[in-house]
Amino acid sequence: MSRFFTRERFGRPQFLAGLLLLAFLAQCLWLTAHSARHTQTADVFRVDEGLRQWRGVGIAGTTHQPLDSEVSSEYAPLVGFEANGGFDPNHSPMWYLIASAPVLVWPGSQQPDDSQYWGWLARAPYLFFGTVLGASLWYVARRLYGNAGGYIALALYCFSPAILRSASMWDVEPEIGAAWGAFGAVFTAIAVAHTLYAPREVVLWNWRRIVLLGLSLALAVGSQFSLIVVVPLALGFMLYVAPTRRAATMAIWGAACLLAFMLLLASYFFHPGVLLASMRHADYGVRLHAFSMGGAYLAALTHLSESGPALEIALPVALITFALWRRARYFGNAAPLIVAAVFLLLGVGTPHLPAFYFLAVPFLFVFVAGIMADLLETPYRNVLLACIWGLLAASAIWNLIQLAAVRG
Repeated sequence: MSRFFTRERFGRPQFLAGLLLLAFLAQCLWLTAHSARHTQTADVFRVDEGLRQWRGVGIAGTTHQPLDSEVSSEYAPLVGFEANGGFDPNHSPMWYLIASAPVLVWPGSQQPDDSQYWGWLARAPYLFFGTVLGASLWYVARRLYGNAGGYIALALYCFSPAILRSASMWDVEPEIGAAWGAFGAVFTAIAVAHTLYAPREVVLWNWRRIVLLGLSLALAVGSQFSLIVVVPLALGFMLYVAPTRRAATMAIWGAACLLAFMLLLASYFFHPGVLLASMRHADYGVRLHAFSMGGAYLAALTHLSESGPALEIALPVALITFALWRRARYFGNAAPLIVAAVFLLLGVGTPHLPAFYFLAVPFLFVFVAGIMADLLETPYRNVLLACIWGLLAASAIWNLIQLAAVRG
C-alpha cells in the first residue's frame, strides 16, 4: 500500500487537477440543482424503460419492452420506435439501465412526482461520467505533453458549457457516457499498442488494459450504436503504433472486442436474438447528401462554439500552428486531431445524430493542449504563458457569470 501512495501518484500536479475537477463538479451540481426540479419527459421515459427491464419486464428500447406506462407510450413515437420496428435506432438497453440504476437502488424515490430526489438520482451516473472523463483527459494530456498540457486540457474541459450541460443533463440527452467510452477506447488502444514492445508475454501482461479497452468499447457502442466506428479506429491506431507486432495487436484487439460484445449482450440480459434484431434496426447511416448542405457545416460550427470561447479562440491558432510548424506535427498531436476530424465529418453526415459534434470536443481539448504545450517550449514562453492563462481565466470567469444567471 505504501508503494501506491507515492509523490509520483499523489503530488502537486494531482492536487491541482483535483481542485479543477472539484470546481467542475461544483458547477455541475449547481446546474443539476436548478434542473432537477423540472424533470423532462425524455428523462422519465429513459428511467422508466430501464426500471422495468431491471424488474424483468422486457428489454428496454426493443419490442420486448411493453410500453404500458403513459410516459413510455407518449414518448416512444418521438424517438422513432414505431417507424423502426419497435426498436430504439440509436441506443442499446445499456443506455436505459445506466440511467435507471441509481433510482432502482434508492427506496422510495421511484415516483415521478418526487422530482427533487428522483431528478438527482437520474443524473448521478452522468455526473460520475463527466468527472472521470475529465480525470482521464488530464491523465492522457499530461502523459503526452507534460504538466502544462494536462492543466490546459483540464481547464478547457472544466469550464466548457457543452461539457457541463451534458454532465448535468441540462436540456440535452446524456452523451457524456458515450464520450468517455470513445475517449477511453482510442487512448487505451494507443497505450496498449505502445506496451507491445516490452520484452514479456504481452497478451497476458496487458489484461488490465484489455479489460479497460473492452469496457470502453462497450460503453461507447452501448450508449450510441453509431460509435461502432470506434472499433476500427482503435485497431487502426494499434496497427500504426506497433506495425511489427500485428499478431499480438490482433489478439488484444479481438479479446477486447469479445469482452465488449459480452457486456453488450449482458445489457440485453443475454437474449442474443434481441441483440441481433436490435443491431439490424440500428441507425448507422451517413446521409451523403448532407455534405452538400451548407446548414450542416453551420451546425458543426454552432456546436463547437457551445464548447466555450476559449476553444473558439485557441482552436484556430492550434490548427494554423499545426499546419505551419513542422515540429508540432507528430503522432501525439495528430492522433486526437484525426479522431476529432472523423467525428466532425460524421456529425456533418448524420445531422440526425448531433452527438458526434460533442464527442469530438474532448479530443479537440487534447489537441489544443498539445500545441500550446509545444509553443511553451519556444523562446516566447513567458508571453505565451501569459496569453494562455489569461484566455483560460477569462473563459472560466465568463462561464461562472453565465452560471450565476441560471434560474431553475
